[in-house]
Amino acid sequence: MQQKEAAEVEIIKLLKAARSGFISGQSISNGLGISRTAIWKHIKNLREMGYSIEASPSKGYRLADIAKAHFNEIEVSYNLSTEFVGRKIYFYPEIDSTNIKAFELGRSAAPEGTVIIADTQAKGKGRIGRKWESPAGVNLYTSVILRPDIPPQSAHNLTFVSAVAVAEAISLYSPVRPVVKWPNDILLDSKKVAGILMEMDSEIDRVHFVIAGIGVNLNMTEAMLPDFLRPIATSVCEKKGGAVNRAEFAGCLYASIEKWYKIYLDQGFTPVLDEWKRYFGSEGKRVRVVSFTNTFEGICMGVDSDGALLVKNSKGVVERVISGDVETLR
Repeated sequence: MQQKEAAEVEIIKLLKAARSGFISGQSISNGLGISRTAIWKHIKNLREMGYSIEASPSKGYRLADIAKAHFNEIEVSYNLSTEFVGRKIYFYPEIDSTNIKAFELGRSAAPEGTVIIADTQAKGKGRIGRKWESPAGVNLYTSVILRPDIPPQSAHNLTFVSAVAVAEAISLYSPVRPVVKWPNDILLDSKKVAGILMEMDSEIDRVHFVIAGIGVNLNMTEAMLPDFLRPIATSVCEKKGGAVNRAEFAGCLYASIEKWYKIYLDQGFTPVLDEWKRYFGSEGKRVRVVSFTNTFEGICMGVDSDGALLVKNSKGVVERVISGDVETLR
């Protein structure tokens, strides 16, 4: 985060700590170690971002809209508790795709943990080239740049890292327990609430970076959903019965990503996969597997130690599925 943005985060922290009361310019100056003139410039920037900040010559500054749920890089930074994930934020009111931007930044040496956030996407995409509906003002669309020192053939493990992190973050807000649909969609009451798209830049023997693209339906009501999505999609607010603060949720998500990414790097894939299995909802159920070359039905037998799906087909043979789309049948 740039120095200017960091100062504005600190100003917002001080104004929020005052709980709608005034805080003097001198107190802000002393706390941040910057001049009163610099403070005035930061206040001007914050007002341009939509904050209602009152100024009194005798009292100082007051955040008049303290209860308003702003969504921007300042608020996300305010809610961060991480060491590196989210410490560099690129926030866009509108973008083609956070993953496209993340790839561009990844190739420009953006540090590990850099996040891209958009209020809306024009070309949001999911797995297998599907479009991800990305309306403004309601959901979280974000991509995280990771630079693991792993061989390319192990990069699929990060799909499970991301799925666990997203499910864990959603569980903090939803009274309905999240369920993972292999390998990385998240469901609430059998309806999709979040999706993950992993992309990689690598050579034969090493990974340059991995992009975890994540879309979470937070405050999209059923009425906002296109007709074709209503039977299969939902949002956290529909289950929670109230709005979710998007900046707070982003902070929780980035904390979970960092936590499970560290566990993976320090302890390997096994603890991640064990946690993923706790959210997995298809084991023992009849599923339909659609791959690029084959479609078949069978009983899900779980996953193996590499995360591949195991499905017993109609002939009693257990097939190992490493890619494809899986639907749990009723």
